[in-house]
Amino acid sequence: MDIKTIIIFMLLCVILYLLKKIMHIKKEIDRIQEVLVDIKNGDYNRRILIKKNDTTEKICHDINEITLQSQNKLIEQKQSEQAYKSLMTSLSHDVKTPLASMVGYLEAVQEGLVTEDEKDEYIKVSLSKAHYLKDFVEKLFDWVKLDSGEWKFSFADKDLNELTRNVVSDWIPILEEKHISYEIEIPEWECNIMIDENAYFRSLNNIINNIIVHSNCDKVHLKLEELGTKVTLTILDNGNGISEKDLPYIFDRMYQADSSRLTKGSGLGLSIAKELLRVNNAKISVSSVPNIKTVFTVEFAM
Repeated sequence: MDIKTIIIFMLLCVILYLLKKIMHIKKEIDRIQEVLVDIKNGDYNRRILIKKNDTTEKICHDINEITLQSQNKLIEQKQSEQAYKSLMTSLSHDVKTPLASMVGYLEAVQEGLVTEDEKDEYIKVSLSKAHYLKDFVEKLFDWVKLDSGEWKFSFADKDLNELTRNVVSDWIPILEEKHISYEIEIPEWECNIMIDENAYFRSLNNIINNIIVHSNCDKVHLKLEELGTKVTLTILDNGNGISEKDLPYIFDRMYQADSSRLTKGSGLGLSIAKELLRVNNAKISVSSVPNIKTVFTVEFAM
């Protein structure tokens, strides 16, 4: 066999190998295209079977990853839509019920359907409903600003001890008015951290307000201390407490605890507090023994 024949034979072998390879790749591409058509039509459960060491292994893996991400986003979108519908239903109920009650009380007073002695009580109840609605609307605006990213944060080096004292001092007259004894432990020295002052005020106010309004306690103990690389704020009350089944959800938006709490709230205050504390690089947790004590714990990283 001469050299020319050998070269021709080798070229034929190479051509046959390449043709076989091309046919295999075409078959794989057809298989990929078939799956992509199904995915395009909305079947996000389809996956491409990946063959190890195959020419199309990398592209098949990438397509499967993209499909999985798209599927997860679709699931999140559906969950978000359902949550939004539930939220709108809950908001409608939380506004309409106290509003209808307030209007009813005021109409009874205006139309002279109550005695003079009853009139003051009716006006007092109406005022209470109005304050509830005002508080609800303020928290709702906070939630909308947080959810839409419109809340503008401004961080600065601040004394956390002084900021906490400023918030607590505003609550002392209310605690005394409601005959709730209190113990406040805040160090006199400075404890400087980077913090958004307004966000911290709002979060701490929401926590204290939740305790006063819902716990039915007669004693509150607030303590702020440095522990190693952390600053820990604990707020303890001796009220009704939070049931074991409610504890995992107490910071969820629109979640309202059962009747063990004194009054129903908007379900927004604690969730907003948690989110604002997160922005300030802090974590909040709660523990509770019903009818003995409830402890809110906030940890700031130094």
